[in-house]
Amino acid sequence: MAAAPCRNPFGIIANLDGSSRFLSRKLEFSAVNFPPNVEFSRLGFYRSLMCKEHGGHVHCSSNADGPTNEEVLTPVLDMIDNPMNLKNLSLKELKQLADDIRTELSIMSKTNKSFRPSLSTVELTVAIHHVFNAPVDKIAWDIEDQTYPHQLLTGRRTRLNKLGQANDLSSYACRNEYDPFGTGHGCSSISSGLGMAVARDIKGKKDRIVSVISNETTMAGQVYEAMSNAGYLDSNLVVILNDRHHASNPKLDQAPKASINAVSSTLSKLQSSQFFRKFREVAKVLTKRIGRGMHEWAAKIDEYARGMVGPTGSTLFEELGLYYIGPVDGHNIEDLLCVLHEVASLDSMGPVLVHVVTKEEYAVEDNQTGKASEDVIKGACTIESGPIRSRPRTYSDHFVKALITESEIDEDIVVVHAGMGMETPFRALKDKLGDRFFDVGMAEQHAVTFSAGLSCGGLKPFCVIPASFLQRAYDQVVHDVDRQKIPVRFVLTSAGLVGSDGAAHSGAFDITFMSCLPNMIVMAPSDEIELARMVCTAVDIEDRPVCLRYPRGAIASLDPNLYLREPIEVGRGRLLLEGKDIALLGFGSMVHNCLRAHAVLAQMGIDITVADARFCKPLDMKLVRMLCKNHKFLITVEEGSIGGFGAHVAQFISLDGLLDAGVKWRPITLPDNYIEAAQPNEQLAAAGLTGNHIAATALNLLGRTRDALLLMC
Repeated sequence: MAAAPCRNPFGIIANLDGSSRFLSRKLEFSAVNFPPNVEFSRLGFYRSLMCKEHGGHVHCSSNADGPTNEEVLTPVLDMIDNPMNLKNLSLKELKQLADDIRTELSIMSKTNKSFRPSLSTVELTVAIHHVFNAPVDKIAWDIEDQTYPHQLLTGRRTRLNKLGQANDLSSYACRNEYDPFGTGHGCSSISSGLGMAVARDIKGKKDRIVSVISNETTMAGQVYEAMSNAGYLDSNLVVILNDRHHASNPKLDQAPKASINAVSSTLSKLQSSQFFRKFREVAKVLTKRIGRGMHEWAAKIDEYARGMVGPTGSTLFEELGLYYIGPVDGHNIEDLLCVLHEVASLDSMGPVLVHVVTKEEYAVEDNQTGKASEDVIKGACTIESGPIRSRPRTYSDHFVKALITESEIDEDIVVVHAGMGMETPFRALKDKLGDRFFDVGMAEQHAVTFSAGLSCGGLKPFCVIPASFLQRAYDQVVHDVDRQKIPVRFVLTSAGLVGSDGAAHSGAFDITFMSCLPNMIVMAPSDEIELARMVCTAVDIEDRPVCLRYPRGAIASLDPNLYLREPIEVGRGRLLLEGKDIALLGFGSMVHNCLRAHAVLAQMGIDITVADARFCKPLDMKLVRMLCKNHKFLITVEEGSIGGFGAHVAQFISLDGLLDAGVKWRPITLPDNYIEAAQPNEQLAAAGLTGNHIAATALNLLGRTRDALLLMC
């Protein structure tokens, strides 16, 4: 190793590996002098830069502190700009690349994104890109949280390190060269992959289609609909099932798992081999020609034999028309390459399902890289997932506290939880309620109708679903609940903007699609006290469905020990601050921003009224009528899409003749576009929902345009 000092306080160390097949034996070291004001954009104390021509790595360290820590070097990953760079890597280098990706994930784990699921797909992603030729071959992913190794290998490493910043990458929400279909909530990769496969066949192309799914998404019906249709159409399609042994049902967690051993590895290679596949096809043709039931008899023997050697449930995929291969060790790159090479080499194979068994806690052999991987296994602690003592209290904490109090009074209260993952507060609720808590995983349609059935049986179900996930169950909400006026209490978490999770998990549309239903009550709390009161209100409503929405994130606690078990009159808002000229009518969490706007305007000598609507439906007509009659201007504020709370206010004041009387109305909603991942305050600013934006709207109505512009500078 040779060190070359320069005039700034950094030393440049060139570490050239003599065993590298790219290294010229005549080259011993190289040195670069930097000017004293050089800016290191990616060069840092934890980052190494790969010398692509010579296969060594260069890293920066402080002269005072000595060389940088070797445990965070990523020499092979530094060579990768796109998947084509993987083609000439040896097996040893591919394994090192997998280790480098885990190291990179450990660095990225400093953000509040969840990289834990991606640990299960590291070797799988490396194998896929080594065998298939993206972007010519199409690769469709099911869950965004498992795609970070894929993004690292497709030229998005720099942007991933900026994840969560304003205007950053929300790659799972966008189609691009290496992502022919955007990844969102899951369940879509087989359907979209099959569509691309059929389009390929119609156009006469030869590219290969790969759909990666997770065992978590196999709880959704769309997956089986797609597999059934794939078996019927018989188009060439490779489906890779990433089995992480995760299940929301504890009984499924206790069920026998697909074991990985030498026998299963050998059988998987045999199943995927061209010889075995061709032999099987020839046997089918011969038995059909023989006739007299020989084909059906042989098919039963084949199914029985494959069921005996395969894991439990493997014959289900065969029944749906997919040729099953597996289980394959998802962390053994050699086995993955062997199976995928065989699968990719068959020109006419129909749909194939490759069952890959992985685990998030997989530890690499190298101790240094393993330490970095251990850090990322612990995961970044998000507001909702961290221990309750080490994080701010959230709306979910207060909701759980209120519901536990109500459940101690009313034993008919049950909870149905659906969606991907579970926030920490709901785990406590699950432990408290025991058999009265049902976690159905990613089965939102079932959750809604199941809740309706519980209500018909005399119970009081609270159906807890993230706002964006309820979109998949809207048909059930309409026909199985609202049309029948069944009292299901919907609790929509993560309503509104959700920070680093971006547009895919943003609850932007629930106010609109829930409030348009004839029998639905829609309400949103402005603080934790209002939340507790609305929970109490929902318990008492037994003649129609109720929707209660609240945002993600920390709450500005008024009094953490204060709890009011006092129901709110349905359709009754409240007046918070009384002023003149302009009235701000906020819905849900935006009431606080209306109060911030009031504080800003008060410093400018403008006294305005602030009201909390509480209910979008039924609307407090008396409150709205009073605000319109006593003020020249009315501004409605909501963290939802166009067509929601503001639209209901506009409908009422137009039909009531209040617009004709001279009041001017302005709505402030989420813009008519998707807001991608960023910090929550940056997202609110992009949406125009901050206190300053609301105040600027008021100033514009008063004709003080210059002051409004200065406020936004």
